[in-house]
Amino acid sequence: MERQHVPSASPSEQSRTSASSPGSLSLDAGCLTVTGDWLLSHYRALSRQAASLASVDLKNARIDLSGLRRIDTAGAAQLANVIGTDRLLAEISGNHTLPNEKSALIQAVCEALKDQPEARPAKPSLVMSVVVGTGQKVESIAQLIWTLTGFIGQTLATLGWTLVRPARWRMTPFVASVHDTGLNALPIVALLTFLVGAVVAFLGATVLEDFGATIYTVNLVAFSFLREFGVLLAAILLAGRTASSFTAHIGAMKVNEELDAIRTLGLNPIELLVLPRVLAMVVSLPILTFVGMIAGMVGGAMVCALVLDIAPTQFMAIVERDIALRHFLVGLVKAPIFAFLIAVIGCLEGFKVAGSAQSVGEHTTSSVVQSIFMVILLDSIAALFFMEMGW
Repeated sequence: MERQHVPSASPSEQSRTSASSPGSLSLDAGCLTVTGDWLLSHYRALSRQAASLASVDLKNARIDLSGLRRIDTAGAAQLANVIGTDRLLAEISGNHTLPNEKSALIQAVCEALKDQPEARPAKPSLVMSVVVGTGQKVESIAQLIWTLTGFIGQTLATLGWTLVRPARWRMTPFVASVHDTGLNALPIVALLTFLVGAVVAFLGATVLEDFGATIYTVNLVAFSFLREFGVLLAAILLAGRTASSFTAHIGAMKVNEELDAIRTLGLNPIELLVLPRVLAMVVSLPILTFVGMIAGMVGGAMVCALVLDIAPTQFMAIVERDIALRHFLVGLVKAPIFAFLIAVIGCLEGFKVAGSAQSVGEHTTSSVVQSIFMVILLDSIAALFFMEMGW
């Protein structure tokens, strides 16, 4: 293999070796001038200069390498970091004034930097993953609550603006929504609460039989359905049945760009699509709650009559004697609040649809989960509040 002869340094170059000055970068009138010695011995000074130009856009700047005196691999790497490997390669390929040995050195360093594999990020520890994941979940929940609060405020503002203008009331969509959310849901609510009432009566009879207090099964069924089960089961059914329907309907309109057409016509989507559904839910859920209370107590009365020999007349007499009216009001007063939240969440998730069929499905699922979660959360808070108040 033939060994390449490297010429020895001239006397002037030998005199500069002992007193070399660190290289410098200067940007003037769109021209980046490189001067001085770019050597390992001046690495810190070169790094500071490179950092000072890190935020400067050098894409359109001209590169002047005529003042470059000496350079080694460390200096070439610094130049590549400042200018960019591709840009530096293009510059030295078209620069015929730069000595061949310097061009070859810079080219070799740039090629090595280009072929260098990207560093794989270190795998986070299990504790760090849990902490980061928890933080991201908390942040997403906070963002969701913030968005929901803003949408509730926008809905209430539109409602207040519309109530004082009867000419803008949209009775046809309201009646259609009442028919869809209330009348069509009546059979399933009545059937489900009837069956749950029968189950609660069976459980009460089984447990209380050991204490000889099966007569209190009547009180158990009446208390549970008047205060909790009537409104809770009806709200959960509407969260799964109606909230998903609202999300899918509004989401499909967004996918088909119908919402953009509504805004183009100068109409308010909140007034046109949200208010009729929200008001219909506020009207329908108290009625369904009342039906659920009655159906659940009828189911419990049937079990009491068949299993415990408690006649329906005796069942009603015990309810009238022991159950105060406030228990019925406690259950009924929660229905409009649950209905408002379910309708608002369903409509909000519909407006969040991104524009694809997959997004419609994702937000439909999200609306059902959020609605059921909010209903159960508020019901538990209300139960604690009413217990502390003695109601």
